[in-house]
Amino acid sequence: MSIGRSKIFKIVLLGQGGVGKTSLRHQYLGEGFKEGYAMTIGADFAAKRTDVDGETITAQIWDLAGQERFEAVRSVYYRGCTGALLVFDITRPDTYQVIPNWLGELISNNNDRIVPLILIGNKSDLRDSSEDPVARSDAEEYAKSLAEWSGFEVPYVETSALSGVNVEDAFTTLLRNVNSYVEEAERKRREGQ
Repeated sequence: MSIGRSKIFKIVLLGQGGVGKTSLRHQYLGEGFKEGYAMTIGADFAAKRTDVDGETITAQIWDLAGQERFEAVRSVYYRGCTGALLVFDITRPDTYQVIPNWLGELISNNNDRIVPLILIGNKSDLRDSSEDPVARSDAEEYAKSLAEWSGFEVPYVETSALSGVNVEDAFTTLLRNVNSYVEEAERKRREGQ
């Protein structure tokens, strides 16, 4: 959606409970990291106005609860989203294995629209101390397969919500990709395609 020269994009944070979605959002908003966030119930919302390639963009960030019992409540928060961060915990392979389920839920609740995505392996600061971390090469291959399937570039980014490593970059890359997607869609609409 565009208002004058300012654009507003709805972004959703998806993934199992406890993967660090709320911590990523807080880091991106400049609020830092704190131990022991309460479980998100349904969804939590925040907005950030930022400059991306000379354009003012407001990111409406919807942090969706990851627990299965909130699935019915989550469905309404997907509508109208223009981009998504698919988040898993590097130290918990089970959270990586269910990413396709999250992607399916996103598409089915967003009018079957595929939107720009970023695959995020969070808690990179714990990789070396984990007994069975998700292999970076596996996640990179999965991101490539998502790109082939979706027609969008789907970067894989390893982040640390604790230290803030790559958090800003992940959000900025997504906003840049969403902006390109929206501009292309508007161009096609103007040309009657």
